[in-house]
Amino acid sequence: MRVYGTSVSGNCYKIKLFLQLLKIPYEWIETDTRKGESRTQEFLLKNPVGKVPLLELDSGEFLSESNAILYFLAKGTNFFPNDLLVQSRIFQWMFFEQYSHEPYIAVNRWLIHFQNKKDDPKISGNHIKGLDALRIMDDHLAKNQFFGSEEPSIADISLFAYTHVAEEGHFPLSDFHNLSFWIRRVREIPDFIPIY
Repeated sequence: MRVYGTSVSGNCYKIKLFLQLLKIPYEWIETDTRKGESRTQEFLLKNPVGKVPLLELDSGEFLSESNAILYFLAKGTNFFPNDLLVQSRIFQWMFFEQYSHEPYIAVNRWLIHFQNKKDDPKISGNHIKGLDALRIMDDHLAKNQFFGSEEPSIADISLFAYTHVAEEGHFPLSDFHNLSFWIRRVREIPDFIPIY
């Protein structure tokens, strides 16, 4: 099994972290998207969308999109319990991550921390929407230990990736008490590895 990814990417970190938690051996192939390495003709044959992470199975098949990869890897594990309502709630939070969280928190992190574009006009609007997402998560965690399940699930892996580095996008995590404790709980999962 191979994973093509960019080490600083939260979406790629989801896969690296989850494979570590599952103790699944794999080969990591660093793919620098800033240098266009995911847009080469060779890479586009593997993933026409030209994005990472990309999972290459031993069968030679490919799977892209971080949350789809998490789901593929999670089937039959405790991170995706065999209960339809729980599974649906896990998906609910994973869709939330991709549509109400990642577009704002990850983009501001990229613009501010990696591109040094602190005056980009997108930042202020993203900041408001990102704070809304963090508040929703914090409110959920006032009554729950994790997202979608009573134990850590792939929803937690999905949401953790960009949430725990949100301060790199100038989102003050110290304002979110429940979220801060959840981040600590995720870090305490056996075999956890940090993004850097």
